[in-house]
Amino acid sequence: MENISYRLIRSGRRTIGLEITPEGPLVRAPYWVSTAEIERFLHEKADWIDAHTKKLRQRTESAMAQPKLTAEELQVLADEALRVIPERVRHYAPLVGVTVHGITIRNQRSRWGSCSSKGNLNFNCLLMLTPIEVIDSVVVHELCHRLEMNHSPRFYAEVRRVYPDYDRWNRWLKENGPAIMARNI
Repeated sequence: MENISYRLIRSGRRTIGLEITPEGPLVRAPYWVSTAEIERFLHEKADWIDAHTKKLRQRTESAMAQPKLTAEELQVLADEALRVIPERVRHYAPLVGVTVHGITIRNQRSRWGSCSSKGNLNFNCLLMLTPIEVIDSVVVHELCHRLEMNHSPRFYAEVRRVYPDYDRWNRWLKENGPAIMARNI
């Protein structure tokens, strides 16, 4: 049996989780699971790991081939985001049941949005290159952090209550987001 190289994060979780990252497979496992059990799990998932590693490699190559946006194009996106995103926040904030202190649009290299404990929301201007459903999913995600400053099951239950299609559009962003982020100068 061939060894599969992987990174491991142990925590108090109940099950073994597997994620394909640019650095290779990332295993999240409970403290009590043995290394032998983790490696058995990886060998059972070997075909899945290979398929998803190839898919990630193709997406990365595609992302690197994207033309970079100019400073002027980024400014147009930021201006558009300043018109669109606050409107979406005003729509969803009452549905979540929260208030917002301020909204900032930024040109970020790795994040789509963030929320501070003071109620300030930040959004990436590159969201303007995504479907409106993706923008809504990010807006709802950040607004729900006003209730839960974590990514607990309770947090995601609230996100899905407000935006039932969240998983679909979050998956779209995970699949297409790297190519969009790669266009950043």
